[in-house]
Amino acid sequence: MSDLNDEQESREGADQSADAPPHVVPVEGRRRPSQEGEPVNAKVGLLIVIGLVMVGAAIVGVVLSGMEDNGIYSKPVDQLVKDKAKFAGRPVRAEGTLVHGTLVKRDSPCEYRFTIENQGTEVPVSFKQCVVPDTFRDVPDMPVSVTVEGELRADNSFEATKVVAKCPSKYEMQERARNGEKMPHTAVNQPM
Repeated sequence: MSDLNDEQESREGADQSADAPPHVVPVEGRRRPSQEGEPVNAKVGLLIVIGLVMVGAAIVGVVLSGMEDNGIYSKPVDQLVKDKAKFAGRPVRAEGTLVHGTLVKRDSPCEYRFTIENQGTEVPVSFKQCVVPDTFRDVPDMPVSVTVEGELRADNSFEATKVVAKCPSKYEMQERARNGEKMPHTAVNQPM
């Protein structure tokens, strides 16, 4: 109630002193958010950037953890056998050269068996599918580079799920063609 009394007294005093200058009360306006330090837009932008960085880190983490178990090592045959404990039972790619005379196909059930070697280390390979690349031929007097993908077994044999034969370079084929061969990348006993 004292507030009302004070207000009434101030009105009566104003009537009595009409000649006195009016009392000016400064009006403080609301401060805009931009006057309180950082602007709101900067705060929102910072929150968006932090959120995007967190989402990006989560995606990278998921991708890397998924690749951890699915990575495939690619090693020459001699290194694969040398580090057998590390690679046995894991998906790997083995690189080597086809040992001439070892390529054998069985029709029922379909299976190719052959041996690849590198620096004196030989590994027998079993490929239990009916189709191999056209370039995978046992060509006499020509090294056939082979990459097999699959699993190295404890007995140093290899169970392949994929076979890739590297074609001889065009320069090697040109050299062999100059020596009289018509199709140096095909086997000798095949009809042309």
